[in-house]
Amino acid sequence: MKAWIGACQIAAVYIGTIIGAGFATGKEILQFFSRFGSYGLLAIIVSGCLFILLGMKMMLKAAELEAKSFEEFNAFLFGRRFGTAATVVQFFMLIGVTGVMLSGAGALFNERLGLPANAGILITIAAGLLIMGRGLTGLLAVNVFVVPMMVIFHLYTAGVAIGSDDFFMNVMKAGESGEAWEVWSAPFSYTAFNLTLAQAVLVPLAFEIKEKDIIRKGAFLGGAGLTFLLVASHISLVQLDGAADYNIPMAQVVEQFSAPLYVLYVFLIYGEIFTSIIGNAYGLKQQMQTYLSWPPVLLFLLIFAACFLLSQVSYGTLLGWLYPLFGLISLLFFIFLWRK
Repeated sequence: MKAWIGACQIAAVYIGTIIGAGFATGKEILQFFSRFGSYGLLAIIVSGCLFILLGMKMMLKAAELEAKSFEEFNAFLFGRRFGTAATVVQFFMLIGVTGVMLSGAGALFNERLGLPANAGILITIAAGLLIMGRGLTGLLAVNVFVVPMMVIFHLYTAGVAIGSDDFFMNVMKAGESGEAWEVWSAPFSYTAFNLTLAQAVLVPLAFEIKEKDIIRKGAFLGGAGLTFLLVASHISLVQLDGAADYNIPMAQVVEQFSAPLYVLYVFLIYGEIFTSIIGNAYGLKQQMQTYLSWPPVLLFLLIFAACFLLSQVSYGTLLGWLYPLFGLISLLFFIFLWRK
C-alpha cells in the first residue's frame, strides 16, 4: 500500500508538471494535435506510449545515477562538455515556458474573469512564493490536490461531449491544417519538449524517492493519466467551432457544454497552470543552488522576476512561437535518452 501511495504522488507530480498553461487552456493540444483532426487522435496515442516508456526510463536512470539536478543528468546523456551546453539551453527554455505559463494565467484572469492580466500574474507569483517556501512538500501537496480534480473534470467534459449530436462526425473529420510530416512529427516533438522541461522536476524527485518499484509504478500511472487527459481534451476540443480563435478554448468548451460548472472549471484551469509554474520554479531553483548560495526565497524572486518580464508578451504569440521551437530543440534530448 505504501508503494502505491508513493506511486500516486509521483504520478500526480508528473501529470501536474506536464500540464501547464498550454495544456490546461487547450491551446497547446490544438497546436500539436487537434488541428490535424482524426490523425491527431492517433498521434496522441503514440505520444502517450512515449510518456510512459521514456518518463519511466528517465526517472529510473536518475535514481540509479543519484542525480540531484538536471545538469547532472545532462552530463550523463551528452557527456560533460556538451551536457553543460544542454543545461544552459534547457535553463532558458524553462524560463521561457514559465513566462508563457504566467502569461496564460494573466490571459485567464483577463479573458474569463474580467480582471487585468498583470493582476493575475502578480497573484500567481505571490502564491508561488508562498507554496515554494515549503519546498518539495508544498509541490507534492498542491499536485495531489489539483490533479485528481482535473481528471474528474476532464472525464465529465469528455462525457458531455460524447453525448453531443455530431460527436463521431467531429472526431473523425479531417484536419483543417498541417502537412503529413507535421502530423507524425507532433507526438515526438511534443513528448520530447515536455520531458525535457519535466526533467527539471522529475530528476530531483527520483533522487528523493530512490525506490525503483515506486518509480516504475508512478511513471506508468503518470504516463497513462496524461494519455487519458490528452484524449479527453482532444475529443472535447474538436466539438468546438473556431476553437483556434480562443486563447482559452477549453473554458469555452465547458461554457458551451456544461455552463453550471463553468466558473469552477476556470479555477481548475488556473490550478493546472499553477502546478506547472511552481514545478518549473522548483527545478530552476534546484539548478541555481549548485552555483549560488543565496537563500531560496531570493532565487525564487529572481526566477519570477525574469518570467514576469517575459509574460508581458501576448500569451497566444508566446505559445505559438516558443512551443514548436522548443519542441524541435528537445528532439535532441529525446534521441539521446532513447539511445542511453
